[in-house]
Amino acid sequence: MLQSVAYLVGVGKSHLAAALGHRACRRGYDVAFTTCSRLLARLAGGHADRSFEARVRKLAKVTVLICDDFAMREFTAGQADDLYELLTERIGRPGRSLILTSNRSPADWYPLFPNAVVGESILDRVLNTSHQLLLDGKSYRPRRRPGQHKPVPAAPRAP
Repeated sequence: MLQSVAYLVGVGKSHLAAALGHRACRRGYDVAFTTCSRLLARLAGGHADRSFEARVRKLAKVTVLICDDFAMREFTAGQADDLYELLTERIGRPGRSLILTSNRSPADWYPLFPNAVVGESILDRVLNTSHQLLLDGKSYRPRRRPGQHKPVPAAPRAP
């Protein structure tokens, strides 16, 4: 199982996760890419229409689940419980991979969970069964801001 964790802003975490997902697709695996907030909203919607179990089963079956921007903000108790249910269905199952990207260090994730026991249970499963990647470097985004770089003159054409 590959679970990658990377942090710092603008260093290409989402791009790398998408590239890994693309590679898995090209090899015939099913892949789902979502942000953590959308994943949690999708699971919460399952409580409203009584499809929570079906949504968890569907997400648990995906070969590669990519959850972008994990731990951007504090989790509610319901979100933490939903995440716990999903991860207990996925982690430890052969042929199931989870890729997480985050702008926070894993050590900074613990206080984001309102229930320390649920948080510890989730993070124990994620961190102790993962390969962690730290992407270090400057953000590429400032180079894309208007007015932040000088235009490069075009190369002269041969006559």
